[in-house]
Amino acid sequence: MRVTLRDIAARAGVTKATVSYAMAGKPNVSEEMRARIVEIARELGYQPNVTARALSVGRAPTLALMVENIANPFYPEFALEVERAARERGHFLLICNTDADPEIGRHYLRRIAGQLSEGIVAMAGHLRIDDVVAVNQSGVPVVVCMWEEPEAAPPAPCVTVDFAHAAAVAAGHLLALGHRRIGVLVDGDEHELHHQRRLEGFLRTACEAGVIIDPRHIVRAPDTIAGGTDSARALLTAAPSLSAIFATNDLLALGALRAAHEMRIPIPGQLSVIGITDIRAASESYPALTTVAVQTREVATYAIDLLLGLIDGSIPADPPPLLVIPSPPELKVRESTAPPAKP
Repeated sequence: MRVTLRDIAARAGVTKATVSYAMAGKPNVSEEMRARIVEIARELGYQPNVTARALSVGRAPTLALMVENIANPFYPEFALEVERAARERGHFLLICNTDADPEIGRHYLRRIAGQLSEGIVAMAGHLRIDDVVAVNQSGVPVVVCMWEEPEAAPPAPCVTVDFAHAAAVAAGHLLALGHRRIGVLVDGDEHELHHQRRLEGFLRTACEAGVIIDPRHIVRAPDTIAGGTDSARALLTAAPSLSAIFATNDLLALGALRAAHEMRIPIPGQLSVIGITDIRAASESYPALTTVAVQTREVATYAIDLLLGLIDGSIPADPPPLLVIPSPPELKVRESTAPPAKP
């Protein structure tokens, strides 16, 4: 049987209202009485009704994380880190999947803000910034996470990662190995190029080393392993002399590994492949994928701390704060890269 405030009141010999005040930390109960009531609640095994508390205080004791596609391995792995950070700070985490649809994102923002959550961490992806700004202006903080353009931050609280530098690290690795005939797989389609900064960082670094990437060898791909497989197969069929492929995330890179296997192209003997992010599957693939790791635990912690600071007022919301993750992306050299084969 569920223990109620009435049960605690009966044991303490006080009114239900007094128990409610004591549990809520209100000042009209003595510290001695509060301590006694809390101890009785502990002895009886009282568990507060989260929904009732949210209704009584006008806010929910939860935070929300909005992701683009929970089927993408990056997002559940990132969600684990966000949940850890929220839990360590005494909060629950609600996870919402927008399916990369701005209208679903708008619906979630409107329905959960201030009702099911005190604040929201929203992955940059497909959300409309105007919708984020509107919710922030309503008094419910929304932190945009994994924003890729630190110099062009949106008018909303933001946590950014320097993905252009991550791509530069990937380029530097391939160039140091001696690769010059390089193809690129980029997340996006003919309407959107989601990883533009990553592409720019890679191309800039290659150009500075005197290597010009043929535009015909830059292929857009859907953000899935299957998308990477199909796009890599088309690229390698059209340009069989390529000695390396850079993919703007690990899913596309894993797809490239699969395409090479199906085409009987040895990796890394004939083709090197490198990605970005370092999802768990990168180290578990065969061969293990070389990638540039993004510090997801640090990103998650920064995002939750920023959100809680906005909620309690310790961080001013105006101007919208911008946090740049200080830890640089880290190269993880594994089995999928090596010097190009000698002619």
